[in-house]
Amino acid sequence: MHFVDAKGILSAGNGMNIYRGCTHGCIYCDSRSRCYGFTHSFEDIEVKQNAPVLLEQRLRSKRKKCMIGTGSMCDPYMHCEEKLGLTRKCLELVEKYGFGAALQTKSDRVLRDMDLLCRINEKAKAVVQLTLTTYNDSLCRIIEPNVCVTSRRVQVLKTMKEAGIPTVVWLTPVLPFINDTVENLEGILSCCVDAGVKGIMNMGMGVTLREGSREYFYQALDEKFPGLKKEYQSRYGYAYELNSPDSQRLTAIFEETCRKAGIMYKAKDIFAYLRDFPEDHSYRQMSLFDEKEF
Repeated sequence: MHFVDAKGILSAGNGMNIYRGCTHGCIYCDSRSRCYGFTHSFEDIEVKQNAPVLLEQRLRSKRKKCMIGTGSMCDPYMHCEEKLGLTRKCLELVEKYGFGAALQTKSDRVLRDMDLLCRINEKAKAVVQLTLTTYNDSLCRIIEPNVCVTSRRVQVLKTMKEAGIPTVVWLTPVLPFINDTVENLEGILSCCVDAGVKGIMNMGMGVTLREGSREYFYQALDEKFPGLKKEYQSRYGYAYELNSPDSQRLTAIFEETCRKAGIMYKAKDIFAYLRDFPEDHSYRQMSLFDEKEF
């Protein structure tokens, strides 16, 4: 972990990354890709120590209230957040100035800030987004080794529901020959329906691999799923999009389940919901979060 003074904190789309890098250890993490320009080890977390100061400056100068997003590139509730509390400090500012918050995480540490999230949701809007990739906790420990398991995240979703805080699940990635089974998909969807989630985001029944993330993923396959790397290389080569062989059937099950349960599942609808800030009990549509200031 090392500390820097950032020049800015909010992107043009009002997204922020308080940290750079991650300690969750997910084998498929796209943020490891070389295109993001890391000059340090991914596990050596870069901490934007002046994030709260920069955020307050930006919030005070904004003419219109909006949703403030965080977590699309680096999880705001990594292990270091327990000690540093920068995410909480930023949420305090969001609440103080009457803005909304859309958080994306894999961690149950988000429960620590339930008091703030409830106050933000009372004044404006707070949305908690959690990633669910596998219904099986044992498999979860393999592909997402340093973060709480799926069953615990489902508990978080239910706690948010009880508190009246809307939730969105990111059902991604779907790893060919690992979690791309009907049983796994139906297990996750059942949990989402039970937890009353607002939407389920799925960017395709597959995974994307770029330079940097591909090498890390393949090394993990060698260690955790011996022989599977050869199957991947034979079927996909160096493709960016690696779709499950059962993609069509899985997609049909996903969409039908969501329609029956009244859950949003189209990406454009979910992104619009995440960005819509309530004004006089109505919502205005805004464009997709842009976190290029990474």
